[in-house]
Amino acid sequence: MSADTYHMRPPRRPSLRFLLSHPAHLIAFGFGSGLSRFGPGTLGTLVAIPIFAITYPRLSDGWYALLLVGAFLGGIWTCERTSRALGVHDHGGIVVDEIVAFMIVLFMIPQTLVWQVAGFLLFRLFDIWKPLHIRHLDATVGGGFGVMLDDLVAALYTLLVLAAWKALVL
Repeated sequence: MSADTYHMRPPRRPSLRFLLSHPAHLIAFGFGSGLSRFGPGTLGTLVAIPIFAITYPRLSDGWYALLLVGAFLGGIWTCERTSRALGVHDHGGIVVDEIVAFMIVLFMIPQTLVWQVAGFLLFRLFDIWKPLHIRHLDATVGGGFGVMLDDLVAALYTLLVLAAWKALVL
């Protein structure tokens, strides 16, 4: 299924009423952060921080990794359902993809402010810039999986740059 499948009607501006009409919409829009007119992806990424801070200390690494797999799979469903309801693939307000991807970054890096800020900045850079294969994935992989996948690759690029930084500098 291509990304163009969702262009059934002009995209509408979602409202709080839309978010509350189905749990998938509320989750896909990052509990409301995706409604922001300015930088919904950045706000969605920031939502990952308190979720991580609440969940990570309460779980072993194995259980946290399972939580992330479940969140990714759940994100596919919420993105698919919400994209269809809006009639557009990867609406800018859908931010669960940023939330889950940045939670992966937070899980994989040292738990210090410097690393977390660097991770945040790099992740936002790769998510906005969409270098190399990210832009291709974003344009060609449809459905909820496509929405989630490009941010997963942005998280991977972030982790690769941070690993190189650690190996070369630290």
